[in-house]
Amino acid sequence: MAGEAQLITGQARAVQATVFSLLGGTTTVLADTGALGGPSDALHASAITGTVASLLRGETLHATTIGWPDQVASQSSLAALALSVAGTTIGADFVKARALAVLGGTGTGVSDIANLSINGAPIPVSGAPNQTIFIPGGRVVINEQRTSPTSTVVNALHVIVYGVADVVIGSATAGIQ
Repeated sequence: MAGEAQLITGQARAVQATVFSLLGGTTTVLADTGALGGPSDALHASAITGTVASLLRGETLHATTIGWPDQVASQSSLAALALSVAGTTIGADFVKARALAVLGGTGTGVSDIANLSINGAPIPVSGAPNQTIFIPGGRVVINEQRTSPTSTVVNALHVIVYGVADVVIGSATAGIQ
């Protein structure tokens, strides 16, 4: 049908954390909607609290993705983030990622992060996509965005410590064609 999507993608998750060891990586996902099943689907996941042992904790985890015949919207959020990896601590009062894809249009994405700190020092969030802060052994990408003509992926925070952990806080994916 004209004006209706032939293929949609939508997913949101509050946390995806991969921790590496000598035996490989172990991935933990918190508040994950899973993938949309069609253009009239809506999925939701939430938790009052969430933890990844010895790595992070957060409160009020929420993820939603909704499909319509002509658009897809996804959003994820969590509050009271406390993350500690390889001697680096990262905190935020609130983290949110949003992605929107519109049939025949340009997708958009944005993240909101309140009171971000690394090792206790406040970090100003510019709002620009892919703002990068280097940390010992890795980096933190703020408002990480990957876009194509038909999809947008937004990760509010992406923490990478090479060989130790790869952690995404607040992820939203929306695509339509």
